[in-house]
Amino acid sequence: MTATVRALVLTGFGLNCDLETAYALELAGAQADRVHINTLIAGELRLDQYQIMAFGGGFSWGDDHGAGVLQAVRMRTNVGKQLLAFVERKGLVIGICNGFQTLVNLGLLPGFAADYQTRSIALTFNDCGNFRDDWVHLTIDPDSPCVFTRGMETMDLPIRHGEGKFYAETDVIDRLVQNRQVVLRYADAQGNAAEGRFPLNPNGSLMDIAGVCDPTGRIFGLMPHPEAFNHWTNHPDWTRLAENRRRQGVSPLPAEMTPGIRVFVNAVEHFR
Repeated sequence: MTATVRALVLTGFGLNCDLETAYALELAGAQADRVHINTLIAGELRLDQYQIMAFGGGFSWGDDHGAGVLQAVRMRTNVGKQLLAFVERKGLVIGICNGFQTLVNLGLLPGFAADYQTRSIALTFNDCGNFRDDWVHLTIDPDSPCVFTRGMETMDLPIRHGEGKFYAETDVIDRLVQNRQVVLRYADAQGNAAEGRFPLNPNGSLMDIAGVCDPTGRIFGLMPHPEAFNHWTNHPDWTRLAENRRRQGVSPLPAEMTPGIRVFVNAVEHFR
């Protein structure tokens, strides 16, 4: 019998993607538990019961004082040692949108030289000046150590954020690139670099960075939402895709999993 892979999905205080994230993890073969932040803080559940931890999307604490800031402070203060122990035990961590913002505020990313407490990157207000709700094209570095994107080259995913601009000092970005920690970049439909062009790059992220990992590849943060592409009909162009496939004499929808679900399958398979 295959061992059960357990995943903890954080809920509470404005987070609103926990159901989608848990569903995606279950489709990927994990046992996903939606756990309120206060339950974790109270010690009613411990991280050592899990192999995967998901910081999901939403608007924790209403993005007061900046997106992900209060969640990071609350978790560092109350379960900071547990988080570091979870990383040391080689658990997998994914931070999506607000979760990504929380990871950078905690210092879990970029994780240079196994330092998971120093903040050196930021996700700040979109250059366009407003909230973006759209789909984006992404390229994936095949040589990145990221566990979640193994075997993947491109994907389309939805974004929905007002503070998604990736920013860091030049030396930090250079180090990320050198370490192959830049996992995702915004691109056009042909896979060419967005080069900062709006709306291909929806927020003005430096070097079109949409997602990064730590040097081990076990901690992954991204602004787009893989959990929201859990079925082919989620894609805005799915009807066109279906019609093109019909004309080719094949099934209207692909039989394989969506790229969004594959992200989570890679995480589950890592433990098997």
